[in-house]
Amino acid sequence: MRVALKEKKAPKPKKCKNPACGISFPPQRLGQAVCSPKCALAMAPANAEKARKAIAQRDRREIQVRKEKLKSRGDHMREAQQAFNAYIRARDQAARHLCISSGKPLDWSGNAVDAGHYRSVGSAPHLRFDERNCHAQSKQDNRFLSGNAVDYRIGLIARIGQEAVDALESDQSVRKYTTDDLKAIKAEYRAKTREMKRAAA
Repeated sequence: MRVALKEKKAPKPKKCKNPACGISFPPQRLGQAVCSPKCALAMAPANAEKARKAIAQRDRREIQVRKEKLKSRGDHMREAQQAFNAYIRARDQAARHLCISSGKPLDWSGNAVDAGHYRSVGSAPHLRFDERNCHAQSKQDNRFLSGNAVDYRIGLIARIGQEAVDALESDQSVRKYTTDDLKAIKAEYRAKTREMKRAAA
């Protein structure tokens, strides 16, 4: 008894991936992308460059993961504070606020503006990420006039009200930040800063 043999279907024509060629050809093997060895050679540099970039990107990701694992809690605290401070500067620049303490226009063109805390991070670490406690301030007032606290308080009352200032001054709570807390704070304020800059663009 004869068994009818199925005829092999001819493979569907494919377009050669070499941009300089582009002809249709019947592939001879699975995954064949080009029509001839000549086109394969022509495509090799592009493929090599693509592979090199992919490897470099993978290596950068691996280095980033290793660096993240080596970070101390202090490193995470510093990064969270930087992200928070950047947001405060972006917030007050968008609102066109004057220096919180001197009441003078701020120079946003360079690196002359700090995120100054009313109650300092040293004396009130639990308020370091409290947006009511931190405002754009000239470097002159923040660094050379020790925060210019008396004028800061006057400016702060004008901006957020006496009740909010009283609440800040009486807040003696204790807050412990875990590494995960700090990572979340950094992510939150980076996202808020990006969103604010997008809105301002």
